[in-house]
Amino acid sequence: MSTWILRIWLGLVLLFVFMPIIFSVVFSFNSDRFPTIPLGHFTLHWYQTIWADPDVWTAARNSVIVSLSTCVLATMLGFCTAYTDYRYNFRLKGAYLALILLPPTIPLIILALAMLAWLSKIGASGQLWSIIIAHTVLTAPFAMAIIRLRLNQIDQDLEAAGWNLGASEWVALRAVVLPFCRPAIVSALCLTAAISFDEFAVAWYVGGLNKTIPVLILEIVQGNIDPQVNSIGSFVFLTSMTLVVLAQLLVFNRVMWRSA
Repeated sequence: MSTWILRIWLGLVLLFVFMPIIFSVVFSFNSDRFPTIPLGHFTLHWYQTIWADPDVWTAARNSVIVSLSTCVLATMLGFCTAYTDYRYNFRLKGAYLALILLPPTIPLIILALAMLAWLSKIGASGQLWSIIIAHTVLTAPFAMAIIRLRLNQIDQDLEAAGWNLGASEWVALRAVVLPFCRPAIVSALCLTAAISFDEFAVAWYVGGLNKTIPVLILEIVQGNIDPQVNSIGSFVFLTSMTLVVLAQLLVFNRVMWRSA
């Protein structure tokens, strides 16, 4: 009985969380301009509208460039940080890790203002790569956490065995540690790409005229009620959920990813 109660409660919680998103997707196919019940007839007009809008394509291109660049840089930094934490002990290691994990704990508005001030001081604000730098700072701790979790499961004697067989530290890292961490690395790539693709506050502050999809959505809803937002939002939701689900599958389903 208690199991069924927990299942019903979980279902209600998930319904509460996802209901606004479900309605947004439904209204994206509604012919009426305003999101009201009863619905009008089924239409693809709003999707055709955003398909023909060059501003949407520009924002989508910017979002893809930013998210792909961010996920690569953040995962590289995350792996280096995680491996440093796993392999080495040094003074002030606790402070080092606290500093690495600090950005996600800072409110996004504060982080955005700080990044804007810093980038403006060095003359680098208002560029597309300014968003990449800011998003890398924001997402690298997530990559570090995922990869460090995977490194906790490695047999520490494996890397030492490679050294004893004549491999250098770099060769052992490439032949032993990297293959073992492959699922976590790909998962970190997916998760950081999803976070970067969805983020708007930092991108809005530091990007200048370089709009990403979330920034474009904000500008649309500030002007008037436009059903295009539901269509764009459905696309963003589908992209983000695909990346997040893929990241989760790669972390928890290790059958598909056997260590070399």
